[in-house]
Amino acid sequence: LDGAPSRHSAAMGFGQLVIGPPGSGKTTYCNGIQHFFQLTGRPCAVINLDPANHDPPYECAVSVEELITLEEAQREFNLGPNGAMVYCIEYVSKNLDWLKERVTPLVAEGKYVLFDLPGQVELFNMHDALREVVAAITGPEWNLRLCTVHLIDSHLCADPAKYIAALMLSLSSMLHLETPHVNVLSKVDLMDKYGELDFNLEYYADVMNLEYLADRILDGNQDAIGTAPSPGQTMMRKKYGKLTRGLCELVEDFGLVNFTTLSIEDKASVERVVQLTDKSIGYFNAGGFSAAAGPGMENAVGGTDYDERALVSNMMVGSNYERHHEVQERFFSDRDEQVVPP
Repeated sequence: LDGAPSRHSAAMGFGQLVIGPPGSGKTTYCNGIQHFFQLTGRPCAVINLDPANHDPPYECAVSVEELITLEEAQREFNLGPNGAMVYCIEYVSKNLDWLKERVTPLVAEGKYVLFDLPGQVELFNMHDALREVVAAITGPEWNLRLCTVHLIDSHLCADPAKYIAALMLSLSSMLHLETPHVNVLSKVDLMDKYGELDFNLEYYADVMNLEYLADRILDGNQDAIGTAPSPGQTMMRKKYGKLTRGLCELVEDFGLVNFTTLSIEDKASVERVVQLTDKSIGYFNAGGFSAAAGPGMENAVGGTDYDERALVSNMMVGSNYERHHEVQERFFSDRDEQVVPP
């Protein structure tokens, strides 16, 4: 129809928002993914939106420190590190034009964009400033599709209480940011060094029946050093037993949270994460929609058709069980002692 907007008036951009608690490996992930994309021929740019990350190991295309630094906010407003971090992200949300001027040319060049975000959990868990930034970036003016990659340190699986807390953080972040999410258990190659797991890796990655994990907590089986719980610990577990079971039921009722595993130095592991993120945002092969509807694809009436061959997913063949079993065989010891609940 005359006057109808074109489906492809501008090149579609793709990228990832990398979030996670401090120490979960966000900067290492960005560095590793950038290196992986360089080796596989995918143009990539990393945007550092963490004011506390002064000297990242990756090649940084844009840094928030060009706009504001953590030290400036602390000095100007007499804030501590946490308050200054919140102020910096609020400042970014009020200066989105600055960010757009720097990101838009990168998208126009066809670069896949990685946003390295701060590790302060309230920013992506409950505070409005980061959500406003994400809403603007994924809005129609930016023409950018983003997937959130939420990194959780895999050693938390060795402590049932911490694992349930990580599930709640993942769930609340998914609901707060409202973007496609890929939850990742990072540093899986180091997971075995933090103690034995109560169940197989599959149980934690697929978030199976959490009633068994609640039983472990309430029975006191999570003590890492194998000692009997103190009377105070026993009382606390009994007092908050109903709350523990309620949190487990809440996660299961939503049915949104599961994990893939990652060892950033393992090629197959990185490929699996990349394939999941590509699928979640519709990044088809190399170039997204621009490759699927590129030159030569014009139809007889002047429109543009998709090349269906460019829309085929490259997702790995194999069940989740097979993939988790392969990871556990490679990185874990004492595997015969770990069980999956019936």
